[in-house]
Amino acid sequence: MSSTTSGTAARGVRPTRAKRPDYLSAAAGTAILAVLLFPLYWMVNTALQPDAALAEVRWLPQTLDLSNFRRAWSSQAGNLLTSILVALGAVAVCLALAAPAAYALARFRLPGGRAVVFGTLITQMVPGIVVANALYNAYVELNLVNSYLGLILADASLGLPFTIILLRAFMVSIPEEVLEAGMVDGAGRWLVMLRIALPMSRNALITGGLFTFLFAWSDFLFALTLNTTDAVKPVTLGIYEYLGAHVGDWGAVMAVATLSSVPAAVLLVVAQRYVAAGISGGSIK
Repeated sequence: MSSTTSGTAARGVRPTRAKRPDYLSAAAGTAILAVLLFPLYWMVNTALQPDAALAEVRWLPQTLDLSNFRRAWSSQAGNLLTSILVALGAVAVCLALAAPAAYALARFRLPGGRAVVFGTLITQMVPGIVVANALYNAYVELNLVNSYLGLILADASLGLPFTIILLRAFMVSIPEEVLEAGMVDGAGRWLVMLRIALPMSRNALITGGLFTFLFAWSDFLFALTLNTTDAVKPVTLGIYEYLGAHVGDWGAVMAVATLSSVPAAVLLVVAQRYVAAGISGGSIK
């Protein structure tokens, strides 16, 4: 033992110290997480306290009362289903358009390709109310007002630029030899994209689809502008019905908000590892 220690000292190697837990960082992280999660807690806490005005909500519910959730479900179940259909349709449209567009921008030397990518980024900066007003005039001509298809197309436009940029960054990193090997085997450009490029970009596809779903799920502006009747009413408009100058039923409002946050929360939990890989994958390869 003594010979080993003396040998280590002779080689000038310092003994490693046991890694101490960083309590200060843990406390700071816990405090930040508590601040971020407090609105979510207050939403659920208020939903569990029936017949309580906003100023009378206690810090903890005294009893487990689900009457607000029952009322919210009975009145908003149809709107939740509408939101799910519109959000899934927006994801399908967005991925169907973004995948070939991103592949073309990533793999072909298109004239003005960089300008197209820059223009795609710029579209993210256009205020939503401007887009909604422009779409309304076009939708009147196309008879798409108060229709599922109209709202799906509008919500797909929310995630389309982000998905194109994300997929392009991922597809640029795919080795050219892999794609050429597919073409040597007789596959055309479309088949190479479908069989090779898209499977290799799975994480980016899931990430783009997830963010498009979240954009469509939380959309209020397009739903309000492009629907003049109750034919297509997502849950964001359903919550809006409770709000007004003399709101007294905050328990129902918070119950609807809690129910509407469940699908998005489940998707985030299920797809979180794909999201992390999809966002960082294009820059790592």
